[in-house]
Amino acid sequence: MGAQRHGFTIIEVLVALAILALAAIVLGSSYANVINSYFVMKKSVRAEDDFRFARAALLAEPDLKKVEEGADFTTVDGRRVRWSATVEPTTIADLFDVTFRCEIGGSSGEESSSTEQAFRLLRPTWSEAAERDKLRADSQKRILEMQVRR
Repeated sequence: MGAQRHGFTIIEVLVALAILALAAIVLGSSYANVINSYFVMKKSVRAEDDFRFARAALLAEPDLKKVEEGADFTTVDGRRVRWSATVEPTTIADLFDVTFRCEIGGSSGEESSSTEQAFRLLRPTWSEAAERDKLRADSQKRILEMQVRR
């Protein structure tokens, strides 16, 4: 009878160790990517919340002069948020084109971010009475002209 082998050769052990090392590297890098993704997502959600809060402050402001001045505040996390808006009247009474800008300053080494958004708002409190009456008269005149053309 021949001799029986009961162990692994050195080559088999080295191949097994190489496979184990590769698996550890892949799992480690996957874990690092997941942790990094959570961090980026958390930062993005916080910035979006700050942006929404600043936009809500703009939408709640009845005074046009205060809207055009803008405002700033500090978040609970210590980030500095500054918002401003450019407001342009349209040819329709009480309707305004608004360009809203929001800058969020990072805290403790985080990057700053800024966002700009354009939208239209119906705000009767932002209109001057004389201008509103003129725009309404112009709109009424255009409507009457369209009705005559039919």
